[in-house]
Amino acid sequence: MKNNETHVVTGAFGYTGRYIARELLRRGIKVRTLTNKEPVDDPFDGAVDAWPLVFGSPELLADSMRGATTLYNTYWVRFNHGNFSHSEAVENTKTLLDAAKAAGIKRIVHVSITNPSEDSPFEYFRGKAVLEKYLAGLGVSYAIIRPAVIFGVEDILINNIAWMLRRFPVFGVFGDGAYGIQPIFVEDMAGLAVDAGLRDDNTVLDAVGPESFTYRGLVEAIGDAIGCPRPLVNIPPSVGYAMGRALGVVTGDIVITKEEIGGLMAGLLAVDTKPLGKTKLTEWARGHRDTLGKTYASELSRRR
Repeated sequence: MKNNETHVVTGAFGYTGRYIARELLRRGIKVRTLTNKEPVDDPFDGAVDAWPLVFGSPELLADSMRGATTLYNTYWVRFNHGNFSHSEAVENTKTLLDAAKAAGIKRIVHVSITNPSEDSPFEYFRGKAVLEKYLAGLGVSYAIIRPAVIFGVEDILINNIAWMLRRFPVFGVFGDGAYGIQPIFVEDMAGLAVDAGLRDDNTVLDAVGPESFTYRGLVEAIGDAIGCPRPLVNIPPSVGYAMGRALGVVTGDIVITKEEIGGLMAGLLAVDTKPLGKTKLTEWARGHRDTLGKTYASELSRRR
């Protein structure tokens, strides 16, 4: 790699993209971001060149990537909503990938999900599979990173489990809670992505951490780490979804979706491969016990 190379990261003012950009800067690589977010305080002190993420103009999108060698794509949506949808995200991502090729990008690192499948009953996992296939046929060198759940200071899922444990006397677990989940630390995830960006072989990597949990075991571990262990109650997924909707009215957010419950209970957030992450969730949570879950993390507020 030459010192004057520029790498492009989608969403460097967001969550995963921010850590990828930080890791690139740490390694002395120039960073450009495509984003529609204008932070109140620039976390990079002007070190990252920001361009608008304009899916409606493929020409401008390509122009924003010209001169760069590598693209890290973290763009996606967590659920369908009035202002965004999985199907729209699929088409937007195809536009982005096509623009990257037109701009002369030589390497694309794409963030996917564990266990994607075009035959999946869950639109989230189907969309990710469609995009993996599209990228593989694009004719550009690529790496596909498949995380399950990414945890860190800005995380939503782990934080909000802790938030509920702090506030309610019991915690409802969908079904028996015996399905697997393998969280990876966001800094480990960023390091894997950048390592993959510096290679030139086509590769697919499951990005999971060193600890494997059942969902029940994950909730118990978080409760123990923050000093708020609670009795766990098995509840039907329909009841859990209804409770999530009620909590969403209070928080002004989408707390959980039927698809998220279904994918979790189907064991799609766990894989049978060697863990690539090094940081243990249990140790990280204990180190952040005074702040983890103290405030609710809203997906919709972040998007607004």
